[in-house]
Amino acid sequence: LARRQPAASDLRMLISLIRLVSELERIGDEAEKIGRLALQLAESSHPPDFCGDPRHLGAGVLGMLSGALDAFARLDVQAAVDVAASDQKIDTEFESLTRLLLTHVMEDPQQVKNMLRVNWCARAMERIGDHAVNICEEVIFLVKGSDVRHMPIDDIKARFT
Repeated sequence: LARRQPAASDLRMLISLIRLVSELERIGDEAEKIGRLALQLAESSHPPDFCGDPRHLGAGVLGMLSGALDAFARLDVQAAVDVAASDQKIDTEFESLTRLLLTHVMEDPQQVKNMLRVNWCARAMERIGDHAVNICEEVIFLVKGSDVRHMPIDDIKARFT
């Protein structure tokens, strides 16, 4: 870096790629956790009937991640802002799923261990959504040169849409 003295945009690209790799590593860790917990749920002597509850959350998070990576590949700030804004839906859905699982705990206390596993899976999915938002913030940094990591989404929307 010192010898080549990259221009501002090239340096932002390097920094963004390093951060992207870090986010993808963390996403992989969360995915591994989901796989491990799903295996434990499948091998449970009394598999719970509520394991399908997080599927909608997972589909939303998968869409976010796909959108974030697409925005990064195309350097599309508007798409990145849109994906980052969808994190509020994921957070709300995670909270709703947690409340639903608490209801299941009250109805069937013997399934507490499995319900916790499902909740941990949902939490990992929610974290993947947060990492997708971080990727979107990197797109904005790369294209616009503005660090928006600590800005509320409404301020980001107002500034870049």
